[in-house]
Amino acid sequence: MDLSETAEMAAFRGEVRGFLAAHKAEFEAGAAKDLKAWQKLLIANGYAARTIPKAYGGYGAEPDILKSRIIAEEFIAAAAPRGMAGQGISMLVPTLLEVGSEEQKARWIEPTLNGDIIWCQGYSEPGAGSDLANLQTKAVEDGKDFIISGSKIWTSTAHLAQMMFCLVRTEPQAAKHEGISYVLIPMDTPGIEVRPLKTMTGASEFNEVFFTDVRVPQDQVVGGRGRGWFVANTTLKHERGMLGDPNAAEARLNSLVHLMTTETVDGQRIVDNPIFRDRLMQLQGRVFAMKFNGLRLLTSQLTGEPAGIAGLIVKLQGCELNHQIAALAIDALGELGVLYTDGPHLRAKGGWQRSYMFDLGLIIGGGTAQIQKNIISERGLGMPREPKPAAA
Repeated sequence: MDLSETAEMAAFRGEVRGFLAAHKAEFEAGAAKDLKAWQKLLIANGYAARTIPKAYGGYGAEPDILKSRIIAEEFIAAAAPRGMAGQGISMLVPTLLEVGSEEQKARWIEPTLNGDIIWCQGYSEPGAGSDLANLQTKAVEDGKDFIISGSKIWTSTAHLAQMMFCLVRTEPQAAKHEGISYVLIPMDTPGIEVRPLKTMTGASEFNEVFFTDVRVPQDQVVGGRGRGWFVANTTLKHERGMLGDPNAAEARLNSLVHLMTTETVDGQRIVDNPIFRDRLMQLQGRVFAMKFNGLRLLTSQLTGEPAGIAGLIVKLQGCELNHQIAALAIDALGELGVLYTDGPHLRAKGGWQRSYMFDLGLIIGGGTAQIQKNIISERGLGMPREPKPAAA
């Protein structure tokens, strides 16, 4: 890839910088106060939902990967929030753009982009986590509807969501990968019960969700009945890209550098401690490697060639790296690093401590680190498949 900047790209970079300078007051505290208003402002100017068609609430620009990269670089440099993300915007919307019906795109994408609909993901079950195709939540045909019964677990934001994209078994006699459908379910449908699960962060980010004779129209199946495994993997592709986003890792590294250059111990900046500085440099090198791997992915998109192993490593490397950045922040803070509740000495409102604990879950979610290593070795490196345990 030729990374030299053309006059057109330099002018576009200037436009982005001008926008950020004009709206600095709206994000200088670290986050936009009104996320929905900020999101709509970004979409209107092409800095969010850039290539999503206007008919679905996006900006409607032609795909231009280099301009998207410039936007990311300038927002990171300005410490500006990139707008809203999450399971609906980052996972479901691109899935619908790829495999959804025209009616589903028109109905769901725009309110999701604007933050008017919060989505949750109904994948994992008590007996179907890493072996997701073993899911048992069933959908029985009843006229033009499905009657859904079963349960899901580790469902992020289910207690806040208005909608769920959910995997259910519609063809119980089919092979386990072939009898699954991907269904959109309103969370206020009678028969749905949500039970929050409190994690070590003290919050209830995850939930159990129970379905008792939940009636859902069959026209809310995405991608066709019995094709849920294909659609689910489309969503997982976008989920893993979101969880391993190199832009997010670079922004977190910049926050760590700020912490280590402003906090002192006995009058010495933390960054001047050779042990902590060495750890910081190692993490910086890995963040740069992730960033350059992202450029490899850009090259693949520009040329239309398969990304190969460059795409397979993103989720594993990104989630583990983010956790290690938070770990260094806590270690560097010393005794202040163990604080978590409100107090005069708490730094970043406890964000580093929360990230350290929450990111352990992200290493597991979206496919565990062990599963990711199997995918890399088998699909990326061509190694033999992991042997299955012998039958008892």
